Amino acid sequence: MKHFTSIKQLGNLEEALKDAALVKSNPFGHQELGKNRTCLLVFFDNSLRTRLSTQKAALNLGMNVIVLDVNQGAWKLETERGVIMDGDKSEHLLEAIPVMGCYCDIIGVRSFARFESREDDYNEVILNQFINYSGRPVFSMEAATRHPLQTFADIITIEEHKTKPRPKVVMTWAPHPKALPQAVPNSFAEGMAMGNYDFVIANPEGYDLNPAFTKGIPVLHNQDEALEGADFVYAKNWASYEHYGQVLSRDRSWTVTKEKMALTNDAFFLHCLPVRRNMIVSDEVIESPRSLVIPEAANRVVSAQTVIQKILESL
Repeated sequence: MKHFTSIKQLGNLEEALKDAALVKSNPFGHQELGKNRTCLLVFFDNSLRTRLSTQKAALNLGMNVIVLDVNQGAWKLETERGVIMDGDKSEHLLEAIPVMGCYCDIIGVRSFARFESREDDYNEVILNQFINYSGRPVFSMEAATRHPLQTFADIITIEEHKTKPRPKVVMTWAPHPKALPQAVPNSFAEGMAMGNYDFVIANPEGYDLNPAFTKGIPVLHNQDEALEGADFVYAKNWASYEHYGQVLSRDRSWTVTKEKMALTNDAFFLHCLPVRRNMIVSDEVIESPRSLVIPEAANRVVSAQTVIQKILESL
């Protein structure tokens, strides 16, 4: 694997899950792969789980790790071509990226959607500049349109807890006070399409995702109908794709509550975290024995380590 920007790049999902199981059972078994190699983690945005889990994964593989917060302690970076740099940005990403490549063997990049231009966000301008100019393998720690490490961890968690060969998985929109990217729901839909899942998306009118990610997937605008018989409920907010980046609704009737979960087949609850309690999900649901948010977060180490291992094996 040269680069990792989509869960599709894992190839056969069943084989990737077997690899992940081996990583989980023996996390320190391949430290020779990372010995005397350096992993650079570049953050354009805030992070808790991604930062800690990816750093831990690289350390498990025997790597040195450098973490760069672009917005703290580095020069302000210009990302656009052709601009006159007479403002507060002192360095251009086109020089900064190859310099970063000089100091490491692989690079992880986290850069959210800006909601300034749907075209720029969906063309993954920042992530692709790292791929094109760093001279190093690049993996996404969440980009504007996908979060593949999160999706892989989600699928690992579902596989560990499912009780039937083809569980019903519902991804439901839930309210949030701010506009959030579509990266997690896009990526989760992409991952569900790779496996043996009865997958349904529920969201209000105006919140349909990019059709490129939902082709062939049932999309319901009635949450209660979607939740009936669900084995797993994945709650997530996202801003409108059609009216790009806009918050069209904060309808609290879409909050995942115990009454909503009562419509399911005693479903497990999933969320990528961080989560706005009593907006996205009620306290009762996220604290219930059927909540998998902590095991899901723990599996972020497994997903990252599996991916980094595959990259190291290709060097």
